[in-house]
Amino acid sequence: MQCYVELTPPTAVTHSLCLPFITAQSNNLVVARASVLQIFATKPVSAELDKAQNAQLQSTRSNEHYDTRVNDDEGLEASFLGGDSVLVRSDRSNLTKLVLVAEFTLAGTITGLARIGSKTTVSSGDALLVAFKDAKLSMIEWDPDKNSIITTSIHYYEQEELQGSPWAAPLSHYVNFLAADPGSRCAALKFGARSLAIIQFKATEEDIDMDDWDEELDGPRPVKELSTTLANGTSSNEETPYSTSFVLRLPNLDPSLLHPVHLAFLHEYREPTFGILSSTSSPSLVLGRKDQLTYMVFTLDIQQKASTTILSVTGLPQDLFRVIALPVPVGGALLVGTNELIHVDQSGKSHGLGVNQFAKQSTSFSLADQSDLELKLEGCEIEALSAENGEFLVVLQDGRLAVLTFRVDGRIVSGLSLRMIAPEFGGSLIPTGVTTLSKLNKTCMFAGSEDADSLVLGWTRKQGQSGRRKSRLQDPSLELDMDDEDMEDMEDEDDLYGEDYDPAQQPVQSTNTSNSKIGELVFRVHDRLVSIAPIRDFALGQTTWSTAEEQANQVGVTSDLSLVCACGRGNAGSIAIINRSIQPKVIGRFEFPEARDFWTISAQKPLPKSIQGDKGASSVGAEYENTAQYDRYMIVPKVDLDGYETSDVYALTGAGFEALAGTEFEPAAGFTIEAGTMGNHTRIIQVLKTAVHCYDGDFGLTQILPMLDEETGAEPRIVHASIADPFILLVRDDASIFIAKIFKNLELEELEKEDSALTSTKWVTGCLYEDKSGIFAGEQTDKGAKAGENILMFLLSKAGALHVYALPDLSKSVYVAEGLPFVPPVLSANYAARRGTAREIIKEILVADLGDMTHSFPYLIVRHDEDDITLYQPFRAPSSTTQDLSTTLHFQKLPNPVIADDLFVPADHDVDEVNRAPPMRRCDNIGGYKTVFLPGSSPSFVLKSSKTLPKVLRLQGNGVRGMSPFHTEGCERGFIYTDSKGIARVCQIPVRNTTYAEIGMALKKVPLNADTHSISHHPPSGTYVVGCDTLEPFELPKEDDYHKEWQQEKDLVFKPTVERGYIKLINPSSWTVIDTIEMEPCETIMCIETLNLEVSESTNERKHLIAVGTAISRGEDLPIRGRVLVYDIVTVIPEPGRPETNKRLKLVANEEIPRGAVTAISEIGTQGLMLVAQGQKCMVRGLKEDGTLLPVAFMDMSCYVTTVRELKGTGLCLMADAVKGVWFTGYTEEPYRMVLFGKSSTRLEVLTVDFLPDGDELLIVACDSDGGIHVLQFDPDHPKSLQGHLLLHRTTFSAGAHAPTRSMLLPRTLPADSEYITQHINSETNGTTNGDASSAPAPPSIILFSSQTGALSALAPLSEPQYRRLSFLAGQLLSSLPHHAALNPKDYRAPVSTGVVGRFPPGVDAGMGRSIIDGTLLARWNELPAGRRAEIAGRVGFTGADEVRDNLREILGASGFGYL
Repeated sequence: MQCYVELTPPTAVTHSLCLPFITAQSNNLVVARASVLQIFATKPVSAELDKAQNAQLQSTRSNEHYDTRVNDDEGLEASFLGGDSVLVRSDRSNLTKLVLVAEFTLAGTITGLARIGSKTTVSSGDALLVAFKDAKLSMIEWDPDKNSIITTSIHYYEQEELQGSPWAAPLSHYVNFLAADPGSRCAALKFGARSLAIIQFKATEEDIDMDDWDEELDGPRPVKELSTTLANGTSSNEETPYSTSFVLRLPNLDPSLLHPVHLAFLHEYREPTFGILSSTSSPSLVLGRKDQLTYMVFTLDIQQKASTTILSVTGLPQDLFRVIALPVPVGGALLVGTNELIHVDQSGKSHGLGVNQFAKQSTSFSLADQSDLELKLEGCEIEALSAENGEFLVVLQDGRLAVLTFRVDGRIVSGLSLRMIAPEFGGSLIPTGVTTLSKLNKTCMFAGSEDADSLVLGWTRKQGQSGRRKSRLQDPSLELDMDDEDMEDMEDEDDLYGEDYDPAQQPVQSTNTSNSKIGELVFRVHDRLVSIAPIRDFALGQTTWSTAEEQANQVGVTSDLSLVCACGRGNAGSIAIINRSIQPKVIGRFEFPEARDFWTISAQKPLPKSIQGDKGASSVGAEYENTAQYDRYMIVPKVDLDGYETSDVYALTGAGFEALAGTEFEPAAGFTIEAGTMGNHTRIIQVLKTAVHCYDGDFGLTQILPMLDEETGAEPRIVHASIADPFILLVRDDASIFIAKIFKNLELEELEKEDSALTSTKWVTGCLYEDKSGIFAGEQTDKGAKAGENILMFLLSKAGALHVYALPDLSKSVYVAEGLPFVPPVLSANYAARRGTAREIIKEILVADLGDMTHSFPYLIVRHDEDDITLYQPFRAPSSTTQDLSTTLHFQKLPNPVIADDLFVPADHDVDEVNRAPPMRRCDNIGGYKTVFLPGSSPSFVLKSSKTLPKVLRLQGNGVRGMSPFHTEGCERGFIYTDSKGIARVCQIPVRNTTYAEIGMALKKVPLNADTHSISHHPPSGTYVVGCDTLEPFELPKEDDYHKEWQQEKDLVFKPTVERGYIKLINPSSWTVIDTIEMEPCETIMCIETLNLEVSESTNERKHLIAVGTAISRGEDLPIRGRVLVYDIVTVIPEPGRPETNKRLKLVANEEIPRGAVTAISEIGTQGLMLVAQGQKCMVRGLKEDGTLLPVAFMDMSCYVTTVRELKGTGLCLMADAVKGVWFTGYTEEPYRMVLFGKSSTRLEVLTVDFLPDGDELLIVACDSDGGIHVLQFDPDHPKSLQGHLLLHRTTFSAGAHAPTRSMLLPRTLPADSEYITQHINSETNGTTNGDASSAPAPPSIILFSSQTGALSALAPLSEPQYRRLSFLAGQLLSSLPHHAALNPKDYRAPVSTGVVGRFPPGVDAGMGRSIIDGTLLARWNELPAGRRAEIAGRVGFTGADEVRDNLREILGASGFGYL
């Protein structure tokens, strides 16, 4: 059987919501990405700082003067404070950045989010109601004690009795949506045809205690009645914030609610009240009718489960599709249609606005005319921009921005108007439509998209010159972005006008006349969430280089192939280049076999006393100067061929380094363990095995601190060191530690170890950490700590206990965690495991900041014996009694499915050298990341951006002996390392348009600004051919003799649009478009493939050519035609100054297909022919020398062929139909003919299909429109298969939210000792004694899938022993791990039980109860503590946890794609 593994997380944003979730005061953005829930906080960042820090990350670098200090955060401040601030015009505004707080992968597809205000949550924040596909609801809240979410209630409405009539369609065929009452009294889930589930929430006294209660008018307050109501409720009042839910049939509310369209709860009602848009006739009956919709408002009496109709508005336009509840002061509801906007207030009074000329034709409803806008409102999103001003932001389907303004007189809406935002004011910042809008703060909004990057948009008001001069006296930042403080200052002015002053009414009245007082809105992008959704096609290709020198440098650090995806929609179309590992940009490469490590140092040159300031070395100016400058020196420990250990020092130059002579540095002193600076960069510290040497900034020796025990006379050797100015920690080979501090006289002195545990305990390793975040502070204060004050010492004892000391206090530890070797999910001081529980061997610990320039946070990184690492995030559990670290500090284990490679021992190396693995290296700034590097046989970076969790990414190439950051003028923010083959490289991490932590792989995104949907790689030229579309106005053909009336449409102003295709040729050396070919009008590109075709009948010459299938659609009255275009890529003279433009597309063949579109193309057979799916036929064609395509064989198909595949060179073909399932056929060449072998069920909507060879079996993998992955097989010997005419159905597995839409069969890379390989070799040798080479097993294969959500996944075959054990393991993990939102992963992966597939199985059932293994569950193996892992491994048949690790390394992640 097989294992399904998700390689990358989904990136498409489907839903978002802003609420105080973590605490009552926090401002959190909750983002749903299909099946992933992310919780963000917002952080204001200076726009000037952000611009400078991201100078490297921009896609184009400006030609203006570039200040090299802008890549350093503190050095940047120096440039602000110094005289260089004239370089860039000051921008005093703030940008709102997103910072990820937590991320949860759910076993369900999220369909809605709702905010539920509650006073009973553990965190005192609001609760979150999450709706899932097929009518499930989970209510979750934040638990600060666990630093995670907890589920407080679950509701599901999938029972048979709730599904309505027997002839109703399955639940998944209806649009289910969630709506919540703004007062958090209840929520409603519309599901099925016309069912409404009401979930009621218990209100606390504060909620019910009305502020506007007037005892004279309303009588006495009903206090006693309230307490009785609460007392008579359920006894679990304190535990459950909800009451029993109930289901209403909408026709029971009103008989006319037969076909609901949309509903929303309205603001400002004492009881829960919702407005619903519905019709009495089904959508299929509305053709030719007008104004069939009705808008009704109902108020709910939850206690009595009854409702009252408040108002009803009939005769509404047929194209309305959404109800949006509007907050005060506008109030009421906004009804959104494709051609109009209609506002209905609380009294039923309505105002409408037509936005195109079809509004008048489609409805008789009274509308104000703004048809000159010519807008289409399908798929638009609307959110309050400034509710008090009556302004709402509209994002159209093509991404353009508009502002909807309500004219409000007092509390009465007198009209509405729409105006577009000009492109120069940011009106075209969003490239395509959005799926969700959420307002983050007063001047900022989140726009989430399924088709492009999601953006954080901010806006300001651009004022006239006279207004600007006046406002500058009051607040100079008004013409720029206003941060929250500026807005609060403006709010404070309300107090000047007394209590009766209503600030909301002042600006609203200005909208009656003009917008001159408010000012024109100007938008800008504050932040973005990178997305590669939807992945519409992908190809594999080699990387090419622009110069031979660059190619020579990149040898050994570049993968064989890259995965290149066509992603995005509309103007957001782009190309994503994905690699498993980080591929560094090599600046310099040279042989350096004796080097074992590197230490770069940025030290301050010693100043003569005459020019030192009063404060000397500690002056502020000097501090900024030191850290701003480049690295000056590099210390390199070496081991020569005789094993002799030395250390050399080099001076760093602009492009490289050179040996430094004439100093007091002693090369023969020995091997350098650690090096760094202390005393505020005035002292260079070199830690040797026997002593610590101190030098000044020019390597003048100032002090030697020998390792000598005066009492015993022993000289312990140093094995590990850690420096955090002004302290240094040394761990010695006798398991003792040495702590010293540098004092103002710049002398190192040992600190007395007052705590007896420091001397009596045997220590393995340790590290020093400067706590800038305050997470480890004993007393949480708002005061910022001075540099060098919050230094903590983390020590690991031989028993595995973690001890924390707050330096310089060595009298007692502030925190001790004994349970670290058990790697529990949450590590705390009181964690205790059972006696005899299995433990992990911990080799090293390191506490370091991970993040980027926007946000960083400390993490505890634990390195295990096999070089695997475990990441722990510290958090403080709230405690009302104490702030003591031992009570409040906890460490939460983060998911990390990455498994290190086996330790590689070269033949010419001794074992001791391999075991003495170089320590992890803390790097403050490499390409803008604060990161940790893990050297060894699996060299990796631990990378984290502000919007992601930490991810472990492998560095491409061989094992690494040593590494150091490297910051010089020629290599800014780079690093230097030497690999196991003795080659040293000076590199940078590519950061321009490139991200790493977003999908856990190296991702480079190149925008094409066109709708991109097809891509193919041409190996001989190394280029990529991309199919794009642009929209053009459509006109009916004027020359048609049968339709004279078509000629009357030439005066149509608002024309429909159709797609027109373009073929673009892209050179990967620069990722630029070097050639473009335009298709005919109304011609769309359906597929692009690279085929090895025969181009000469006489010589049988073969050539790689590009075959393009197109469709020409000129409206529904004319038949669809198609074309097959064959192109060659030829070399031409490049354009001046653009050497990459030396390739062009040359047309070889152009075959018109009179009936039907060409939807799929494949190579077939051994003679260089092609298989073309044209209309309802599949035809084999050969390329003739005169440029025609000669048909030689065909087969009639059913409806629409989505995919054709051939098992290379065999003639075995698969054809997938969009409606009628899969056909398995064969093709023979003598004579030419196609034969049908077998079919699947004819009720299967197949999006993609592929072969999967598994040893001596050939499986067929088909993916349907519901996300089901079906494994089929051709077996003519099976009694139920009718001699093979029906394909056998082996199993079905649900991909859930990430339905595969594209697939590709690829070779699979496995280790030589893989159980899968050995089993197939053994079975072949046992089965064939004559050694027939033709029956050798197929090489290992794997199928790569892509989906609309941006997730990549794979399906890999397993050997029988692997399958059995991993299947048991998945079952054990299912019951051992917690599942968020109370969802069941087994149910999530079960085949769809309703719909076409559920009622009609894909083939003859021969599954025998077997299923595909869920690799997402297996990836959570490391979340278990060590003891539980060992217990489960033994229970399911493994010899131990190490064997599980070896099996998981084969199948998890992208390990099967070793060439990427």
